[in-house]
Amino acid sequence: MFGARLLLDWLATYPGETWQQRWQASPTYGQQIASQGWRDAFAKWARSEARVSRRETLLVGVLALLCADAVRPDPEFLIGSRSRHLRPALEATRDPEGFARLRASLPTNLSSADGSSGLKTIAEIMACQGGTIDDIVVGDLLLWHRTNRTNSNRRIELAYTWLRDLGLFPADAPHTLFRISHRTGQLTAADLVDRYQLQCRPIRDLLVAYLSHRSVGLDFTSLQGLTVSLALRFWDDLERHHPGVDSLRLPAEVITAWKLRLATKTVRKRLPDGSFGEVTEPRRNATAIKTQVRALYLDLAEWAVEDPSQWAAWVAPCPISEAECSTAKADRQLKARMDQRTRERLPALPTLVQTADRLRKEAKARLDALNAAPLSSTFTVLGETFTVPRSSKRADGRPIHAWDASGRRRSFAGEERSAFWAWAAIEILRHTGIRIEELLELGHHSIISYKLPTTGQVVPLLQIAPSKTDQERLVLVTPELADVLSAVVSRVRAPDGRVPLVRSYDHYERVWNPPMPLLFQDRMSGYSRPLSAASIRRGLDATLLASGLVDSAGEPLIFQPHDFRRIFITDSILNGMPPHIAQVIAGHDHIGTTMGYAAIYPTDAIEAHRAFIARRRALRPVEEYRTVTPEEWDEFLGHFERRKLALGDCGRAYGTDCAHEHACVRCPVLIVHASERPRLVEIRDNLLARILEAEREGWLGEIEGLQSSLTHAEEKIAQLDAQIARKQEAVDLGVPTFREIVARATAVAAPQEPS
Repeated sequence: MFGARLLLDWLATYPGETWQQRWQASPTYGQQIASQGWRDAFAKWARSEARVSRRETLLVGVLALLCADAVRPDPEFLIGSRSRHLRPALEATRDPEGFARLRASLPTNLSSADGSSGLKTIAEIMACQGGTIDDIVVGDLLLWHRTNRTNSNRRIELAYTWLRDLGLFPADAPHTLFRISHRTGQLTAADLVDRYQLQCRPIRDLLVAYLSHRSVGLDFTSLQGLTVSLALRFWDDLERHHPGVDSLRLPAEVITAWKLRLATKTVRKRLPDGSFGEVTEPRRNATAIKTQVRALYLDLAEWAVEDPSQWAAWVAPCPISEAECSTAKADRQLKARMDQRTRERLPALPTLVQTADRLRKEAKARLDALNAAPLSSTFTVLGETFTVPRSSKRADGRPIHAWDASGRRRSFAGEERSAFWAWAAIEILRHTGIRIEELLELGHHSIISYKLPTTGQVVPLLQIAPSKTDQERLVLVTPELADVLSAVVSRVRAPDGRVPLVRSYDHYERVWNPPMPLLFQDRMSGYSRPLSAASIRRGLDATLLASGLVDSAGEPLIFQPHDFRRIFITDSILNGMPPHIAQVIAGHDHIGTTMGYAAIYPTDAIEAHRAFIARRRALRPVEEYRTVTPEEWDEFLGHFERRKLALGDCGRAYGTDCAHEHACVRCPVLIVHASERPRLVEIRDNLLARILEAEREGWLGEIEGLQSSLTHAEEKIAQLDAQIARKQEAVDLGVPTFREIVARATAVAAPQEPS
């Protein structure tokens, strides 16, 4: 109270009818609480009035006025405040019921550090905006987000999530504050063009109209790239180097100078001496930019025929010839670079996979050892000794970090999280060849099952959502991929067994997706959030650094997520997969795109083979391309029925005879069923008895054949045991049932009833 009276006496020296007006008229307005300027002004007044003006007295006086809601400082005033008393004081004096209700709704696994920072943010908003927790609106959080330029925005995001879950915001409030503050959504053609502040208004209006007309058939990323080419690379460059240009009818010397400037670009790179400097290098997309400019001229000429009133005034001779837009040479150079990149990384893939698995297991072992160690103790794991802190910052009392022998602080939970998702991303990318955006859009409903109509066998499939080519496709789930998907589903499942629904942001289309049970999500600060492509790349870089892989120049090898796609296609075709099947799996529109990814076949050999197939089809009888008759189809199905054996199935190709004279135990294509293992053991024991009998009776001519059969029988038993052991491992794909899918879809789409 002494500090509050002292501060009020000082504020009374400034004009105003209320304490808030006097506060805004004083030197405190526009400064931070830690600023020395307003403190010096107060100290000077206190000395003139012979009053005591200690720093502690002044700060507790400010705290008392904030609790009484006598003054409301601007948000900048509380930036940098490290006071531990602001939140408890406001909680006790301003809104104890609101804080109690808020604490009861917080996640149980929320760390104390995140909880304290989020609650402090809410207290700061109450101090500056007045009222209680129920009076906080979305705009208050946005104001705090804009003001908080130096500190982390994580605590503001947490406060927004808590208040939204508490039901204080309207039903149409964004799911996350990033939806407003960081994600601007799709921009219009005018907004995209106005980024570059073109001087010629008629040309600016023309480009806006042209891009608006083209936007109907383009996605947002393509529209943005076209805007960069036309507005920035073409017209803005002309205005900077040729002031006053205002027509598309360009002189020859102007367009020639533009083409020369377009051919090169200036970039900032690290020089051989270690310093940074600007260097000039060729522009690889110069031909693509010229093609887009040529398309502008040709489109205007074509559209002028249909709508002369709008486009005819801008028709001009195209300054770029068709020959200048040829990309044959650039395509060959790009193909050569990508092939060399793929050939360099394909042999390094096994090492990268082994390193990712090792890092995941080591990070899990460290985290388990930390959770088992008591506070203020030391433990040793994987040959390293760590020291556990004396106190915990988690609600369950367990530590979240430890110090190693060199005194460095290690967050084992973060290391384990990064190692796990790096391992999962590498495994899924190399087994499926999907794109990074398709990887991040994989959901729990992407794992589906298909029952073969003939055998009734259930085959797991992975449904890839449409991304670049808007083509949905299915990928067969191998046992190795099933293990990875099972581990991911088990990790992201909530305690009730369901995969949480989270919203993700499409960076290419700049739109928010509806809530989906994404597989690549993790719990941060007690809430599930989707993983970003940047986090996947950081984990991949850390794995590459730990692997010690280097390129031909001795530099650390660099892997991009798209490299796994090229390696997958190359490896598939190299192992005998037909290119047109690889095209379907990869989701390419044309087989030429697929063969452009494969780094094994030269172009001439591919074209010659395709021409040979075309000639062969033309020479073959037309009857071979007729519709299959029912008799022929029955014969085809009967072939597979005749392959049923006592030990399993015969795996020989359709239309071929048995090449081993029905000696099935010796046959390498015999597929032994797990249920027939006792019969196979009985055959092996019988062979052993027959060999002993032949040796005893001197039948040397039969021993060699019996020994060969015994060797093959033992090999098949060993393979069968390995197969049975692998099947006995728990591999839960978490395939949702139809009932669960309908229930979740209904819960998401159901409209809210009016209150």
